[in-house]
Amino acid sequence: MIVKLSGRLVEKREHSVILDLHGICYEVLVPVSVLGRIEGPSDGQGTIDLVIYHYLQLTPSSGNDVLVGFLNEIERDFFLHFIKVSGIGPRAAVKALNKPISEIAQAINEGDQSFLKTLPGIGLQKSKEIIAKLQGKVGKYGLIKDRGAVAPLASAPGWQEEALAVLLQLQYKKPEAQEMIRKALERSPGIGTTEDLLNEIYKQRINV
Repeated sequence: MIVKLSGRLVEKREHSVILDLHGICYEVLVPVSVLGRIEGPSDGQGTIDLVIYHYLQLTPSSGNDVLVGFLNEIERDFFLHFIKVSGIGPRAAVKALNKPISEIAQAINEGDQSFLKTLPGIGLQKSKEIIAKLQGKVGKYGLIKDRGAVAPLASAPGWQEEALAVLLQLQYKKPEAQEMIRKALERSPGIGTTEDLLNEIYKQRINV
């Protein structure tokens, strides 16, 4: 199974990119919200790096490998949550995610059907299903920075260290992330899991 690809960007299309890996070209589907942030090579070697969701699309007569690309694992994780909603397959999700994932996650958490209905292919009934399935489970994805000197937590429990690692993946600087964790624990000292901690941090951010 393919989980990451690094290759030369050959072409950007409406919902995909073409990557050249040593003379072999792969088409990778990419949500619009992610595609707009792929400017070009991410290193001096002329390559870009994508985290991949790889699945087999079956038809009555054949099976095709399909690759869906993201800039980081956090975006892919949100995508995996999104396609758990009944009736939303990977291709439909790629088209639906045409706004920043952070905004979509916030809308789900707040039960904002009006916002979700504006996503391609998502009507009233589907927006209700998305909220019913995912509300309260995707708060941490609202922290993704796609809109636009504290000491390390050496003695912190493992779940706090895991939360810190997630925030660093979301491109928050370590001092900022550690301060967010500290404030969240002060506000809700009963927190004991990574998921609850990240959701509390998300609540703090939207209430600032």
